[in-house]
Amino acid sequence: MDSPAFGAAEAFVEGTIAAALVALWLLAVALHLARPYMLALTRKFTLRLGADLWWTIYVGMRDIFLLQVFLGSFIFLYPDVVKANDLPITGGLAAACAFAALLLKLMTRADADARSFYAQTFFIALGACLYLGTYLLGSQMTTVNSSISNQLASILVSSQNQTIALALCYLSALLIGVMGLVAVGYNLRLASPAPRKAEATAASQPAAKSQER
Repeated sequence: MDSPAFGAAEAFVEGTIAAALVALWLLAVALHLARPYMLALTRKFTLRLGADLWWTIYVGMRDIFLLQVFLGSFIFLYPDVVKANDLPITGGLAAACAFAALLLKLMTRADADARSFYAQTFFIALGACLYLGTYLLGSQMTTVNSSISNQLASILVSSQNQTIALALCYLSALLIGVMGLVAVGYNLRLASPAPRKAEATAASQPAAKSQER
């Protein structure tokens, strides 16, 4: 049986993660939308190496922050955490949107593909709205004593609307699981043709040598 001190520490950590995700979502959106500015800035470098380093650092930071958003949002995939804490009810769906954007980066040419970039922008914007909207209008409203805030909290806070919160938790886990299987299948398919091509090349070399002789 968990002690009260352990339960309070767990609730504190989970609440801290939920609050930190606000800043992480804002950074992920800002870095994604800063792409045109970063591209224009690379043209001002006189050295090619400096431009390449600047672009590499930017892309790395942008993707790392989005990955941190997804990893931090794992708390929304645990039913007991969702039931016990005042968390935004759509946090799990926001996590699924972040994972969808990461999946597009994996399976497409990312920035080189305009359609993929627009789709990434849509999923990141949708995820940010789903998280920030319910956090500010729901979780933060639990500290305000008014009829409107109490009504919003009863709808948008997971601990006060457990039936919908659990349904969205399971739905988010299902969506992330399906996308995870797609990512694994894509990686396996990408890795499997390489040995076959190597074998075909190795087999064709003796035949070519025999014909030359």
